[in-house]
Amino acid sequence: MAEKAVIGVTGLAVMGRNLARNFARRGHTVAVHNRTFAKTKALVEEFGDEGTFLPAESAEQFVASLERPRRLVIMVKAGAPTDAVIDEFAPLLEPGDMIVDGGNAHFADTRRREAALRERGLHFVGTGISGGEEGALNGPSIMPGGSKESYAALGPLLESIAAVVDGTPCAAHIGPDGAGHFVKMVHNGIEYADMQLIAEAYDLLRNAAGLEPAEIAEVFRSWNTGRLDSYLIEITADLLAHTDAKTGRPFVDVILDQAEQKGTGRWTVQTALDLGTPVSGIAEAVFARSVSGHADLRAAGRTLPGPGRSAKADLSPDDVEKALYASKIIAYAQGFNQIQAGSQEYGWGIDLGTTATIWRGGCIIRAKFLDRIRAAYEADPGTPTLLTDDHFAEAIGEAQDAWRNIVATSARLGVPTPGFSSALAYYDALRAERLPAALTQAQRDFFGAHTYRRVDRDGVFHTRWEAGRVEVES
Repeated sequence: MAEKAVIGVTGLAVMGRNLARNFARRGHTVAVHNRTFAKTKALVEEFGDEGTFLPAESAEQFVASLERPRRLVIMVKAGAPTDAVIDEFAPLLEPGDMIVDGGNAHFADTRRREAALRERGLHFVGTGISGGEEGALNGPSIMPGGSKESYAALGPLLESIAAVVDGTPCAAHIGPDGAGHFVKMVHNGIEYADMQLIAEAYDLLRNAAGLEPAEIAEVFRSWNTGRLDSYLIEITADLLAHTDAKTGRPFVDVILDQAEQKGTGRWTVQTALDLGTPVSGIAEAVFARSVSGHADLRAAGRTLPGPGRSAKADLSPDDVEKALYASKIIAYAQGFNQIQAGSQEYGWGIDLGTTATIWRGGCIIRAKFLDRIRAAYEADPGTPTLLTDDHFAEAIGEAQDAWRNIVATSARLGVPTPGFSSALAYYDALRAERLPAALTQAQRDFFGAHTYRRVDRDGVFHTRWEAGRVEVES
């Protein structure tokens, strides 16, 4: 009898190839397939000594090489290419088999695909995978959705290739249908915010405090030994310390200051708007990338009056660290609130503590303080916001003066800090006894008869502004 593979990967670009190699390295027999067989052949020739690969030239051969229930991982571009691969393979599968989408699909597409394949007796598992090409090879963070039944057959394989922190694999069943891709989407949104906040900290140290990139690299290295210990802080220190070989200039100075994006940050913000969940920190990070890419708009704006970049301030790196940590807490709190809202809206039952646990390793936002987030949700799974957790409330309390000083100083010097500023504004909005939203709602009633509620009695009211200003109950 021909040898069968326990899992198969189709789509052998960088992520798919490395994921297949990861499975093989862990002792699993892996079927591999690509639209062009040359890429499949090249993988086996180059990395065949890492484990057992079963190369397939056709979809039929690929499916036939998988043991039942068949576990078929597709690693292709989101959207139409994913649908095309599903349409190709689904007719070849039998009830109980599963298709695992490891790409960055929109969770709504995943919900649609899962429902359609469920009617055919097939499991569709939308799976978020974070960690880039290195993570895919050496141990990513894995966020699978789909049915509990599918995870029973698939989960042990995913856990075997995931990153491990304190003996716990960074892979867990997130929830039904699109839950896995939803959580991965919000993960990426938090990643946007985290990167923006780090960039603002660098900008302040460079253009307000007057430090050079190599000096800032040392600051970041010191931060990485404390509560900001994280992958993003670590690589930022390396980047800032690097010198461009061709020019001898700091590497950061030869990179065009236009940050690109693939869309998951935008999806996070769009979905948050649909859910009515404020994620201002993530939104500001998305818009900051958008502003950076509008070269003509920025060129026109350089003639606008304001403080020159020659102005400096006596900013302490410790104060910048406090502002960064406080703002980072806000970004993560907003992201977890969005996951909570999505879970309630779609009935997913997502465990926020588990989410924090599997983000501790493998993924781009892996960080020391995710342990604190995990502990907060384990202590109180229903906490309305991380900001009320004793640890985080104390940390932000200690950062108050420095945080406010940093935001005020950046405004005075003309150094844009949309992440720091919006985080502080969000924090103060939560603290406020009353918000000016009362006036906004009054305006809405005046021009559109949108009604309002009162603080002194129940009911919904409207004032007839053009008819004697008589208040009536709606």
